[in-house]
Amino acid sequence: MTGTVADRLDVVRARLAAAGAEPGSIQVLAVTKGFGPDVVRAAGAHGLVDVGENYAQEMLAKVDALADLSPAPRWHAIGRLQRNKVRQIAPHVHLWQSVDRLPLGEEIARRAPGARVLVQVDATDEPGKGGCPLAELDRLVGSLIDLGLDVDGLMTVGPTDPEVDPRPAFDRVRAARDRLGLRTLSMGMSRDLEAAVACGTTMVRLGTALFGPRRVSPPGAK
Repeated sequence: MTGTVADRLDVVRARLAAAGAEPGSIQVLAVTKGFGPDVVRAAGAHGLVDVGENYAQEMLAKVDALADLSPAPRWHAIGRLQRNKVRQIAPHVHLWQSVDRLPLGEEIARRAPGARVLVQVDATDEPGKGGCPLAELDRLVGSLIDLGLDVDGLMTVGPTDPEVDPRPAFDRVRAARDRLGLRTLSMGMSRDLEAAVACGTTMVRLGTALFGPRRVSPPGAK
């Protein structure tokens, strides 16, 4: 497993460089949804301590299984999150990446005052997709700041259809980030990281590019 992750990480770094990224300029978030704790250990062995989980119960199981790991993973909550799960994972989350509505922000502010968050933006207008509409973004960012949260940047998910060019959506989110004067831009996954780099991302969220096909199905409950 360790060698496999090392080889894939080399490929990822080569892809980032070929897309125009300066070495070390883009943070790689290891997305371990659907994988066991072993891949978190393998990622950490190669310096990938920032780990993204989509589901609260899966994060909690891995936190328990990896209590001995040093350095400890920095957990990122990257999936659509129900308010009633915030209390359970709040002690463990380093960065909340999918804050897309005020009630969720209120619960995070209650359970983790001053927490660092990214606002998830819906830039593709696909039915059933999470994210704050661009037209409502300024109001939400302002409200989250008023709650005392550290709004560090924006996050978005590219088009579901792999045939659709993600760059227009990524460009819209980049422009919004710049206009709001925020820092972090989390966009780009295994299949579209090159487009994200071209559009100015500062973080890519990678699962299969680092670990291969998922071996188990993630739980249905968040």
